[in-house]
Amino acid sequence: MQTLQVALGDRSYPIHIGSGVLSRHELFLPHIRQKKVVVVSNATVAPLYLDLLRSTLEKAGISVLPVILPDGEQYKTWETLNLIFDALLGSHCERSTTLIALGGGVIGDMGGFAAACYQRGMPFIQVPTTLLSLVDSSVGGKTAINHPLGKNMIGAFYQPKLVMADISTLATLPERELKAGLAEVIKYGLIRDPEFFVWLENNLDKLLARDKAALVYAVHRSCTNKAEVVAADERETGERALLNLGHTFGHAIETGLGYGEWLHGEAVAAGTLIAAELSCNLGWLSREAMQRVEAIFVRAGLPVRGAPLGAARYLELMRHDKKVLDGKLRLVLLKDIGRAVVSDEASEAQMADAIDARCT
Repeated sequence: MQTLQVALGDRSYPIHIGSGVLSRHELFLPHIRQKKVVVVSNATVAPLYLDLLRSTLEKAGISVLPVILPDGEQYKTWETLNLIFDALLGSHCERSTTLIALGGGVIGDMGGFAAACYQRGMPFIQVPTTLLSLVDSSVGGKTAINHPLGKNMIGAFYQPKLVMADISTLATLPERELKAGLAEVIKYGLIRDPEFFVWLENNLDKLLARDKAALVYAVHRSCTNKAEVVAADERETGERALLNLGHTFGHAIETGLGYGEWLHGEAVAAGTLIAAELSCNLGWLSREAMQRVEAIFVRAGLPVRGAPLGAARYLELMRHDKKVLDGKLRLVLLKDIGRAVVSDEASEAQMADAIDARCT
């Protein structure tokens, strides 16, 4: 097991990374204040890992109240969120009761948002079970639900007390979900860690084959990058925005097609290639670097072309992006592999050209 710390002063918390950490009750106990916890999961993950988590906690004398939600991005709504509140209120949960989110990014986001809202804040723990949630969404305290006009537009910054990153959960992850998670792993190399990008070019086949040592390294390196960025800019006023490479275009794909049609990582991959295309057109990113970016996403089995929604529809959806400032859309673009910037220099015509080049 390896442990990282997200350094946020008195709200700092550990990330325990390894195989089998879900069986170690002593890692949970310092972060649980009552003898009862609420475990929010979904209909896919709960049959696989709820009994293991329950057994671990019950050995320490902690009872578990499960709340099982439907599985899918399309259920990341107020209506589904209310199922969590119904359970919390119905079971007389208190402000000091701990909520544990057991699942992928949707469960982590919804569980965290519910914890942020219930009685104005209850402690919660992230137990991610997908590659995407292990390397990205479980770390950093972003919680949210979707709106028909935009993804993750309603939410809160609310940090967990603990992240339990058990690599063994990836053994049951569907192939498509594994590949989608690789989009967020590759992102760290592109925005700030060029040495990691080279490592990924050399070790991508091992990750696709679920080599345990390679997965542990990739998760640890990704979480290290995420933790450093979050510690420097918790509420995304500066550097943290770089973590959204590909997301502005990608969120437009998810919203435009309907939530759940494309996986988040798939949309981010295509969005990253649109951002890279725009970066090339601006004269910032070399075509050679662009080819390396495209090649690694192709090898990962991820889409490198966006959904054909039309440039006008993309731009309409992107105007709801959280990085819009004073009415001006800011994008995360690439100067080189390992060097990303947030810029409002691209015109809508230039954005449209890049979208047309990558989405027809």
